[in-house]
Amino acid sequence: MSATRDTTGRLAVPDRAQREDLAGFVGRAVRLDAAVVVRLRARPGDRPAVEAWAATPFDALVTRAAPGTLEPADVTVVGSDLLAALAVASGETVEPGTPVDDRWRGPLPPLRPDARWQVVGDVPAAELNRLAERGVAAAREGDPSGRPSAALLDQVVLTVTDDATGAEVRVPMRCVFALSGMGFVGPGAGDEDAVRVSTDGGWLRLDARGGAVVRRRRAQLPLAL
Repeated sequence: MSATRDTTGRLAVPDRAQREDLAGFVGRAVRLDAAVVVRLRARPGDRPAVEAWAATPFDALVTRAAPGTLEPADVTVVGSDLLAALAVASGETVEPGTPVDDRWRGPLPPLRPDARWQVVGDVPAAELNRLAERGVAAAREGDPSGRPSAALLDQVVLTVTDDATGAEVRVPMRCVFALSGMGFVGPGAGDEDAVRVSTDGGWLRLDARGGAVVRRRRAQLPLAL
């Protein structure tokens, strides 16, 4: 029996700039994967927000939140449908599309009404951009088409440590490629731009200006590029 629902739901993002930012996020996810689905999830609390989640070809999730409300509180829609709805919206409320909940695969981090993660440190966006460029070059050396191998994607290319607490986050190339592919880091990143690295123990999170990359943590062997 399919888990797809018939109702189209209701997404309300009162601020126009936030709606445009959300549309930009969805558009970048669609460019990475034309068939991508986007999971929308209401985040309760004193300042309610809606989280948009999408998978990437690099086996890392990307997300962006916008102040607003969502009915139903957890729904998955086709990315291109959501992008079209946001693009033509004349008001704060849109119908995100027909639910396709059965197409979502994998877990998400627990809902955090206060949006608190343990911050481990900040990394200059320019440094992550350089890592992405090195990764692209390494992929082309291994495959003329530029398709990165699983070994390359799994390489730990950055380790961030909080000297005060001893917390450590090891970042694989998968997450760096996801940051770059979504346009969260790139040639336009200034010296003042930084990516915040945080964890809740089970997941790692990289927050950049345009959104975040999130991935479940697991044992990884650090390898040099």
